[in-house]
Amino acid sequence: MKKLFCSRRLFLKQATLIAGGIATLPARVRAAASGTTDDVRVAIIGLGGKGGQHAGNFPGLPGVRVAALCEVDPKRLSAHAEKLKQNGMAPFTANDPRRVIERDDVDAVVIATPNHWHALLAVWAMRAGKDVYVEKPVSHNIHEGARMVAEAKAKGRIVQAGTQYRSCAGLRAAASWLKEGHVGKPLWAHVPWYEHRPPIGKCEPFTPKDLDYDLWCGPAPLEPLNRPKLHYDWHWVWSTGDGDLGNSGIHAFDACRMFLPGAVFPRRVLSLGGRFTYDDAAQTPNTQLTLVEYPDLPIILDNRNLSMRRDTVTMDHVRGIREGFVLQYEGGYFAGLRAGGVVFDKSGKELKRFPGDGGAGHAANFVKAIRSRRVEDLHAPVVEGHVSSAVCHLGNLSYRLGTPCDRKACEDALGNHASVQEGFDRVAKSLEGIGVDLEKTPFTLGPSLAIDPASGDIHKTGDGDAAQLDKARALARGSHRAPYTMPI
Repeated sequence: MKKLFCSRRLFLKQATLIAGGIATLPARVRAAASGTTDDVRVAIIGLGGKGGQHAGNFPGLPGVRVAALCEVDPKRLSAHAEKLKQNGMAPFTANDPRRVIERDDVDAVVIATPNHWHALLAVWAMRAGKDVYVEKPVSHNIHEGARMVAEAKAKGRIVQAGTQYRSCAGLRAAASWLKEGHVGKPLWAHVPWYEHRPPIGKCEPFTPKDLDYDLWCGPAPLEPLNRPKLHYDWHWVWSTGDGDLGNSGIHAFDACRMFLPGAVFPRRVLSLGGRFTYDDAAQTPNTQLTLVEYPDLPIILDNRNLSMRRDTVTMDHVRGIREGFVLQYEGGYFAGLRAGGVVFDKSGKELKRFPGDGGAGHAANFVKAIRSRRVEDLHAPVVEGHVSSAVCHLGNLSYRLGTPCDRKACEDALGNHASVQEGFDRVAKSLEGIGVDLEKTPFTLGPSLAIDPASGDIHKTGDGDAAQLDKARALARGSHRAPYTMPI
């Protein structure tokens, strides 16, 4: 096989592809579209925003050929197939992912569907002998993620999670430097993801007629829509999505975990929040605070979709970070973004800067591991994707089991961590700042979930109520609608 490398020039070309589609593919890639015997032949399943980026990015990688495209929406499928055709490529196309997975001319699949399809497609693909790149969260429930990890190990497959920040050169360098102890031990972390999102509306129930809706639902219940838009807004419905915690917050949390030695599953997770000010069809919170408690290291996952004031879409920040993480150490702190970060001392003076690239080489890293057959070459192996996804699922699970509670009850449940109480106070003040009366519209407070640090299993909820524990474990297992069921 050809030697894989990523020059600065190639990186810039890949960035152009992601921003503007594949119309600017270099001539040598278009000329080689027919492929060679040592090409890695990739199928892309799901052609929405992220899948469309992959359809533009993967053809620009040396020795990679897009052999197939799959998308249940015929308009999306034809549009991306036409773009590839204009650049001299003629991939197989299908609306059913099974028709792609069964093909002998596909070596690897890239999964960028709605979340409820991720794990099932990954397991199907691994059983068909394919390597897998699967977008975040890698699963839709905790059981699915564990199945993916076990399947990858049993089948010897290369499985990369779509948590691209793990390939960011700046974040990787910063994590290594800080683990050397230059500013002492980590004490706590705050992971804000503040992204303004408007309401999604609601409407009379209907069934989309311009695509195979049964196939789109797949393992999820076949239920009419009560929101105007099918695409993307599935994130805010529990049967298909995982809210903003599993959609965007997972990126920053997963990156934060890179900095923590031995951080696998926490010992406790608790979540609170609500869907404030909006009256729409969404089920997931637009304000959510999740406590992830490791021994001597509390982490606050802070997801907000509401602006600081009614008259603006400007969002809050934590030490200058709106979408990233702040990791406090004994001798200072690290402020991390998708493109690197900065270490500051206790007084706020900059100590060291780590410029990054946002993980632009993540797809290339996946291809490198396919060629080497070394799981250790992956920057984001599925086991890491599973842990980060599962923690987000645990936060959502706690929230879904919650009940309305006043501010004092929330403070008591969060415990005595000063950093955690400060984080909660910031959330409460942000809501009060836009006119939310927390006495009339209280937080939903979920139970504390006691977690087995080795497996991620829930072994106790709240005060030990057996019925509540059964509900928690049922949500952790999830369910699949026949015939879209997880193979045994």
